[in-house]
Amino acid sequence: MEYEAVIGLEVHVQLKTDSKMFTSVAHKFAEPPNTLTDPVVWALPGVLPVLNFEAIRKTIELGLMFGCKIPEITKWDRKNYFYPDSPKNYQLSQYDQPLCEGGGVEIELPGTNRAEMGAHRVVKLTRIHLEEDVGKLTHFATDSLVDYNRAGTPLMEIVSEPDMHSSEEVFAYMTSLKNTISFAGISDCDMEKGQMRADVNVSVRPVGETKLGVKVEMKNLNSISNVRNCIDYEIRRQIECLKKGIPLVQETRRWDAQLGVTQSMRGKEDAHDYRYFPDPDLMPVKISGELLESIKAGLCEMPFDRQRRYMKDYDLPYSVTSVMSIDRGLSEYFEEAVKTYSKNPKAIANYLINDLLRELGAAASAEASESKSGDGFEDLEGEMTVFGHSSHKERLESCRITPANLAGLVKIIDDGVITKQMAKEVFVEMFATGKTAEAIVEEKGLKQNSDTGELEKFALEAMAANRKAVDQFKAGNDKAINALIGPIMKASKGKANPAMVLDTLKKLIAQG
Repeated sequence: MEYEAVIGLEVHVQLKTDSKMFTSVAHKFAEPPNTLTDPVVWALPGVLPVLNFEAIRKTIELGLMFGCKIPEITKWDRKNYFYPDSPKNYQLSQYDQPLCEGGGVEIELPGTNRAEMGAHRVVKLTRIHLEEDVGKLTHFATDSLVDYNRAGTPLMEIVSEPDMHSSEEVFAYMTSLKNTISFAGISDCDMEKGQMRADVNVSVRPVGETKLGVKVEMKNLNSISNVRNCIDYEIRRQIECLKKGIPLVQETRRWDAQLGVTQSMRGKEDAHDYRYFPDPDLMPVKISGELLESIKAGLCEMPFDRQRRYMKDYDLPYSVTSVMSIDRGLSEYFEEAVKTYSKNPKAIANYLINDLLRELGAAASAEASESKSGDGFEDLEGEMTVFGHSSHKERLESCRITPANLAGLVKIIDDGVITKQMAKEVFVEMFATGKTAEAIVEEKGLKQNSDTGELEKFALEAMAANRKAVDQFKAGNDKAINALIGPIMKASKGKANPAMVLDTLKKLIAQG
């Protein structure tokens, strides 16, 4: 009997806000333990929660981007359970009236041709609701420590339908979520910092069956690769159980990344086990039409829409658009440069993706090495974030080459002022000094030689020194002319206009 997997995800994302969900205390990463707290976080008697409007706005923003319905009224509920990382012994969350309902996330599956966009489809969403995060437990051999700095952080829970059937689809879904949310500035989605985590629900059933199988949940997976590996293992485990006649039970399991297996933790809770009830300290929230319209007006373009536009309007290849369309810094830089010089967007994009990012990466690597060698300590946090695409925006903003100056470099190449070979030297100087390409060309005397008389002199000398190449070209071997171009470029010290060199050679050879 053949089986298929049915997979749904609950993805938790910490929102990028200045303060926590129900108090003005800041939330930051890597602060000393238990320093970002107050009476609300500690749930001391007599304190009352106050809603974080920015968290509500950003959740609605994401819901609108994914095509969710935004109900007029939403409310807050207490999800009751005891865990040592929750001072209240309940979590403020949303149960039956969430902020966002329905919607879907576009995903891209690997294509048969890497130069083209793969197959696309939409994964359906059930809801997106808002809640507060809990603290962090650190376990030791005989005891555990709790840090409440994370407790109360605004947390979106994005709940999908059981609408995926393989780890590849889940990987594409998680990647699409991460790209969209980070581009919009709703969260940095740094999984190493716990800003994005996933609970995965997996069941298997015979192919052709419509009824869902027994659902097994894997909690708090903190990397996309862990999610993929965990799903692959769990699908195999469940199918093997069914084939051997071992009944599956609804339960929560944990993923052991080192062993590559899932392990049972506890029986799976249902909603009634949490004893949800409306929070008596928080009033329901009415979402006005004016608020929705103001959020809609500021929505950013979705990554796949941006990629399709770049490929259509600028004729950019998939390899370039797949990098640029998911990164806000790169996209904004590119579009600003194209506004300055619109005749060759492909060359601007290539300089940005290849040359500029290479130089920025080398500079960042050098700074990180200097920082580690300077004080004797390893800056592990800096090392993790320096090369992430989310940091491109800040790095580009501090880059000495402005979008207008990069466009200026491409323009003088197109105008024949300098060769592409010369442009490499100019680019390095631009990155180091911030000067314009025109100024550097003038200072260094790099302007191409377009003097026809001098070019003819160099060409005649090259032809006289290599009659064999001339005869081969006359005989129909077009590539033979390349043997004449090199000596001319050398004689002109690299300043000869390549297009004029070629035209001059062809003219002189035709004249005999």
